[in-house]
Amino acid sequence: LPTALLCAYGFFCSVRPSEPFLTRYLLGPHKNLSETQVFNEIYPVWTYSYLALLFPVFLATDYLRYKPVVLLQGLSLIVTWFMLLYAQGLRAVQFLEFFYGMGTATDVAYYSYIYSVVDVNLYQKVTSYCRSATLVGYTVGSVSGQVLVSVAGWSLFSLNVISLTSISIAFGTAWFLPMPQKSLFFHHVSSQQLSWEMKVMDCKNGSAVQDHPNVQRAPGWEDETKVPLNGEGHSAEKQSMRERKVDIVKVLKDLWWDFLQCYSSQTMLCWSVWWALSTCGYFQVINYAQGLWEMVLPSHSTEIYNGAVEAASTLLGAVAVFVVGHIKTSWAMWGEVALALFSFLIAAAVYIMDTVRNIWVCYASYVVFRIIYMLLITIATFQIATNLSVERYALVFGVNTFIALALQTLLTLIVVDASGLGLDIFTQFMIYASYFAAISLVFLGSGIYSIMRAYRRQEQVQSRS
Repeated sequence: LPTALLCAYGFFCSVRPSEPFLTRYLLGPHKNLSETQVFNEIYPVWTYSYLALLFPVFLATDYLRYKPVVLLQGLSLIVTWFMLLYAQGLRAVQFLEFFYGMGTATDVAYYSYIYSVVDVNLYQKVTSYCRSATLVGYTVGSVSGQVLVSVAGWSLFSLNVISLTSISIAFGTAWFLPMPQKSLFFHHVSSQQLSWEMKVMDCKNGSAVQDHPNVQRAPGWEDETKVPLNGEGHSAEKQSMRERKVDIVKVLKDLWWDFLQCYSSQTMLCWSVWWALSTCGYFQVINYAQGLWEMVLPSHSTEIYNGAVEAASTLLGAVAVFVVGHIKTSWAMWGEVALALFSFLIAAAVYIMDTVRNIWVCYASYVVFRIIYMLLITIATFQIATNLSVERYALVFGVNTFIALALQTLLTLIVVDASGLGLDIFTQFMIYASYFAAISLVFLGSGIYSIMRAYRRQEQVQSRS
């Protein structure tokens, strides 16, 4: 039931048919904003608010045990789309972007909630369900938006009404989610119970190992109306949990120790660096792609297909992610070279998008860009998560995202923001293409060095033998 409710929440939260047409809406008669206001003064607010809220939300999510933050996300998105419908003026739309940044930052609660209410042996399955629900919702929203605009002739204001309705349904669904009794950092289960949970997974075949009667459910995973069999033990444990005060200093020290342990691995550091660098560039490209398309072919003079392009790139990216899961190769040996090669292809796609002033070429380059990124980020996710516990998985991904946002904020301040250089959209994309080319060169050099060192080590072993 919690999985079904969370998937329903993720689906309806992602059905936002107006999102592919946001730039057109802001520049149109509904808001009547200028290009400089939208690109250089409004969109950067999302980056700044996302960065500022990410770490506090990360801690609050765990401390409040997920559900309140999921509700906060739904409420933030409702405020965002309500203001998108009725707010007028530059300051109001900038305030709107702040709430959208809050809605994005609280995404961590959606993806981590499910780990606190299901069995350990279902983690992989429910993760795929939740991510698939958001993917399907986003595709449905993009396709329906394109159809309603191109075929039915609906206004963009009507699409925003549909988006607000869908988000409101999601918010209502979130109220029925059960409140978890444990979390990763602040509300631990007992060490004995944790040892039982860790025995759930049989590493050989993935089946559940039933070596303790309590292994199927941890406290808080069952419905609160059910009475546990060993009620005395559970009541004593709950009493001890009430007596134990949360020590935030200790939690932060544990997080810092885990951070040092995780990033002491060279492989982990390599994939994490690529994650942070490339995600920074990816956010910038997808945030301002609609602006580029608007400059290449103004929407007021012709039909645009932003929704269809977003849907196609999402679906083809999902296919690429599925395929890469079945590719067997030595990523430890060739991973850095592969990152360099694909980063160069990303740079080429962004460069073509910027220099060939044809809308269809822009669309095609954008699709290629998203497919390659989704493929590589899946490989990076797998490589990072392979040897991590759930706690460290959340920590590393949170740190990587924070670094990516810090870099993006710096890039936005210098390149985009009106208080910085305030460059036009075409110059911005030339800088983004150069940025990915630089990433490619860095990882090409690192990859060649790693391969040479591996071969030298192999030759030394053979000579000794």
